[in-house]
Amino acid sequence: MTQPSGVPASPFAAMWAELAPVGRDRHTGGYRRFAWSRADHDLREWFAAEAARRGLDLVEDRVGNQWAWWGDPDADGPGLVLGSHLDSVPDGGAYDGPLGVVSAYLALDSLRAQGFVPARPLGVANFVDEEGARFGIALAGSRVLTGLLDPDRARALTDADGVSMAEAMRAAGRDPEGLGPDPVTLARVGTYVELHVEQGRALADLDAPVAVGTDIWPHGRWRIDLPGEANHAGTTRLEDRRDALLALAGVVQEVRASAERRGCLATVGRVAVEPGGINAIASHVTAWLDARGRNPEAVRGVIRDVTATAAAAGGAVREESWTPVTRFDPALASRIAGALGGIPMLGTGAGHDAGVLTQAGIPSAMLFIRNPTGVSHSPAEYADEADCLSGIDALVGVITELTGDAR
Repeated sequence: MTQPSGVPASPFAAMWAELAPVGRDRHTGGYRRFAWSRADHDLREWFAAEAARRGLDLVEDRVGNQWAWWGDPDADGPGLVLGSHLDSVPDGGAYDGPLGVVSAYLALDSLRAQGFVPARPLGVANFVDEEGARFGIALAGSRVLTGLLDPDRARALTDADGVSMAEAMRAAGRDPEGLGPDPVTLARVGTYVELHVEQGRALADLDAPVAVGTDIWPHGRWRIDLPGEANHAGTTRLEDRRDALLALAGVVQEVRASAERRGCLATVGRVAVEPGGINAIASHVTAWLDARGRNPEAVRGVIRDVTATAAAAGGAVREESWTPVTRFDPALASRIAGALGGIPMLGTGAGHDAGVLTQAGIPSAMLFIRNPTGVSHSPAEYADEADCLSGIDALVGVITELTGDAR
């Protein structure tokens, strides 16, 4: 792919520096940008200010996703939308999400500097609560928008402090009763293209800065509850104990063993222990399992194995979300890859809002930007500035190809 560098380094660096402090932990260097938090509020204000700076029309849907429009999608749409999300996982990296939003704005700047006028409305989106870091269900903003997540269930979700999504929204000045599918918003979106840092190192191995996404592996999240009996750590004999954490240890071992047997990825990354005292035997443990893989039956097999192990300890496993394999529009992906000079095509195991919109029937595509180390969901996540600029140039090519010039 040619690299005309339609956007010089300084605008990218300036926008990136403006976002860098928001929600950053000064000790770890990672980000905690959780939905409906102070950091989330500041990020939404930033997004709105960038839209206003460009004279774009800012609207929000019933969930709170933000849409900045160049043109009128109601009168002249449906339009082409670019974007991603601004929230993060706990101690997440800087690039996962924000790179797509910053790049979308800068691609518009590049085209405007050339006098380009899109022949169809052009939008930039910021999806709320993509990571699900606070309330446990990923892609919540796009799932509620499209009807894949029931609004009553969304309102009732709670964070680690027992605060419900409804309560968090009210504290942020929002009306949770407005949550629900929004067909009016969806009707404005004719095509969605999401740029995202790669969450692996395939592009580093291919020595390519940008790739087009082909599909998202099937994946889901499950809640595991294991009972025990609270007792004194210093006086209760080992043979008399019902330790919920010991049961969890067996479940975690089975998660890993089953994933290896079945060729999947499975992770227990969050645990809540009751009563949580250093000198108290655990009376109850709740853990959350993330499982994904190319073969949906293999993923389901892991869940069956884990469920049997949990049941043997008196516990239970409950599905919280499931997303089947998502194949992006192959004609759209091929068209974009061709327009960008035949760049590589790449599948991913990570979920994205583009996948949810695809399930809702909206033609969607993804661009991935090289991650030299392959590390993601970590402060070590990284992309070279030159590759980021290549991604912006790629979005310029996408806009030109998919909208045409009205001049």
